[in-house]
Amino acid sequence: MRIYIETGEPVSSRAVARRSAEMLSSATIRNIMADLEDEGLLYQPHTSAGRVPTPSAFRFYAQQVAGQASLTEEDREMIRRELAAASTPEEVMERASHVLSVVSHGLGIIVSPPLSTTVLEHVRFLLLPDGRILVVLISAGGLTRDKAVRLEHSFTQEELDRTAEFLNRHYAGCTLDDIRADLQLQIVREREKYDQLLQNAALLCAPEILGGDAQLQIYVEGAAQIVAAREFTDEQQLRELLAAIEEKKKLVVLLSRCIEAPEPVQVQIGVDELTCGGEHLALIAAPYACHDRVQGSLGVLGPMRMHYERAITAVAYVAKVFGKTLSES
Repeated sequence: MRIYIETGEPVSSRAVARRSAEMLSSATIRNIMADLEDEGLLYQPHTSAGRVPTPSAFRFYAQQVAGQASLTEEDREMIRRELAAASTPEEVMERASHVLSVVSHGLGIIVSPPLSTTVLEHVRFLLLPDGRILVVLISAGGLTRDKAVRLEHSFTQEELDRTAEFLNRHYAGCTLDDIRADLQLQIVREREKYDQLLQNAALLCAPEILGGDAQLQIYVEGAAQIVAAREFTDEQQLRELLAAIEEKKKLVVLLSRCIEAPEPVQVQIGVDELTCGGEHLALIAAPYACHDRVQGSLGVLGPMRMHYERAITAVAYVAKVFGKTLSES
């Protein structure tokens, strides 16, 4: 497997014999390769060629690597140095996606959390001259999101300030989902005392106003390395892959799945959901936490023929350092 990952060429029994620590003969290795081919782990592109690992072989190999590999101290230091040099949460995300791209020779991807599950630290509402309201949300880690909305109900700036002050005093450190649920409960319990203020707060935090995946942020770096991979010689497949990367929506869906997965790092061999050329790809993803709460996901997307030891351990370590860096921002 390692020989094929390094060279990208079918591996002969002679090449394995030269690298084997057991001093096995070429004939013995040919017999072993034939057995592995019968089990669906190798295939022979043509009669005179060596063998090539199948997706099943890559899947088995990645599972073995995930539990045994460790990140080199050189990579650890590089990751820590790069993320520590960031001065804003946005720059932390940019640098993290760059680091993941470097270590995997593929695409480095960072996906911010859905707005509804983001832990909020501060909110502001600003009345714009055209009557729209600019909603400014600052989440844990210092990430800022803003959105201009138009509501049927009209507000004065004083009402907006009072509503924001109420939300910041009572709900700092909560998610939008938690805030919405509690506001509805409070409206039922204290309708007389806080009716208008609570109604305003609930309206300004409504899912149709602030919810949805449109508020997701995604940082992607390394498309050029995908283009250079020898697996993508078909120009049509390459164009479709680059279009999917540019659109980003499918990347968000793929990485968001790992938040619910039981494994700390999820490895997917073959990513057919992304594009018709996805059978040649592998995705390695992990969730990251900020202030002990899972916030988003990150990972690498690259050719199936990637260095899994380095990529898997780097994704796990970046998720840990990235979450810690955001928590300290």
